[in-house]
Amino acid sequence: MEQIVGIVIPVFGLIGLGYLAIWVRLLAPETGEALGDFVFTIAIPVLIFRVIATADFSGGSPWLLWLAYYIGFAIAWAAGTFLVRRLFGRDARAGLVAGISSAYSNALLIGIPLIIMAYGHDGTAAISLLIAVHLPIMMTVSAVMIERALVKDGHSPDADAATIARSISRSLIKNPIIIGLFAGILWRLTGLPLVGPAGTVIDSLADVAATLALFTVGMNLRRYGVSGNIRASLVVAFIKLVAMPAIVFVAVATFIPLPEAWAKAIVIAAACPTGVNAYLVANRFRTGQALASNAITLTTGLAVVSVSAWLYLVEWL
Repeated sequence: MEQIVGIVIPVFGLIGLGYLAIWVRLLAPETGEALGDFVFTIAIPVLIFRVIATADFSGGSPWLLWLAYYIGFAIAWAAGTFLVRRLFGRDARAGLVAGISSAYSNALLIGIPLIIMAYGHDGTAAISLLIAVHLPIMMTVSAVMIERALVKDGHSPDADAATIARSISRSLIKNPIIIGLFAGILWRLTGLPLVGPAGTVIDSLADVAATLALFTVGMNLRRYGVSGNIRASLVVAFIKLVAMPAIVFVAVATFIPLPEAWAKAIVIAAACPTGVNAYLVANRFRTGQALASNAITLTTGLAVVSVSAWLYLVEWL
């Protein structure tokens, strides 16, 4: 338990400090946005580049890792969409927001720092493999589902598949995380060590990524709040923090064999709070903003307790 406290308190303490810095106006909200840009476009891509370029992935199968995670992801998405539409009578767009809020983890800004601290190099390799496919898959699925929801609710004509594909391709090509990922793969193929002045620069940027990511989460969390749709948001929070990691836990504990550090890492990734993408989708729809905002705020706050519980439970794997 002492080890768990030593992991959770620093991680969520940094988030709290970031929130406090904006709340007491020690820093301007614009600072959080600028720092977030730095983290997303430079620090995290460099960290992913270093991991992909240097990590040992020989211990397990990426396919089994992706299978275990996406079983939980798909069920959580479907459950969030179904329950919010059926229990609360929301339309297709709000249902999609609920599904994304129930399944999409903040793996980049919270998951990576948590897993680095808890499981070190091996755990970081696992979450990097997850992010390698998570971002392209999610961007593609989200874009298609957004168009479907808009058509279903009568807010858009049926979109051409080629147009959607071109839009997704452009977004992926320009995405800093994707650039960092493929740069890491290319460097790995060269077989060259990451040393010398270039290695020092890479290490300097990568080493601050986790700390700045957590502080940024706290700073930007201030813009969200809790207002309206509380019951629906609590349903979403339960799916995200309890049901989804439980499904992944059962998968890796019973029928999907993974190295111990990999299994623990993806359960913790599944247990991370809702990512900001849920709010971006809600903003695109001009509906469900309160639901997404509540989900982000509630899951981030409650994750202090739930992540602690999952860090304890995964030791049984």
